[in-house]
Amino acid sequence: MLYRVTKYGEPVLKTKSQKVEVFDADLKKFAGDLYETMCQENGLGLAAPQVDSAKSMFVIDMRRRLNPESPCRFTIDGKELPMDIAMPLFAVNPKVEEIGEYVEVGEEGCLSFPGIYAEVERSYQAKLNYQDLDGAEHELICEGLFARCVQHENDHLNGICFVDRLEPKELFKIATKLRKLRKQTKDFLKHKDK
Repeated sequence: MLYRVTKYGEPVLKTKSQKVEVFDADLKKFAGDLYETMCQENGLGLAAPQVDSAKSMFVIDMRRRLNPESPCRFTIDGKELPMDIAMPLFAVNPKVEEIGEYVEVGEEGCLSFPGIYAEVERSYQAKLNYQDLDGAEHELICEGLFARCVQHENDHLNGICFVDRLEPKELFKIATKLRKLRKQTKDFLKHKDK
């Protein structure tokens, strides 16, 4: 089942997610639908709040990156795994830690902000502790675009959108588009409740 992706201005995007306590067939079904929705929307990652769910989980598939030639370095539980075994990565109840001193500025977009892109500063490396869909605990260490995706999706679980991390001059560049999107969302919500 495909979900509708929530848009900027919807309250769920500003809400902190709830810890997942039950690892069952329903969670696996939700995860599959979340992944299918991400693929349909042509995304690299998607967090549960983006489909109007309070679950603390997200999915990322680095095989979908624009340039498959660019390296994607990561380890899961200390091992380097082939991309086809590691992806898609479902992170349940994730905890993210920025590691290393290096930060980089890169362009980000978001399925909840269609057509809007901006330069965001993120840590180049990240450590992700998470549970898989069976509840087993894992540790992922990643860098570059993968680390950026992990931090971006995890932000969604804490009610933070990428625009909340922008410098004022970056925010100013997209202010008109944001106002237009917020108005569209308001109109949608008004008609949805009727």
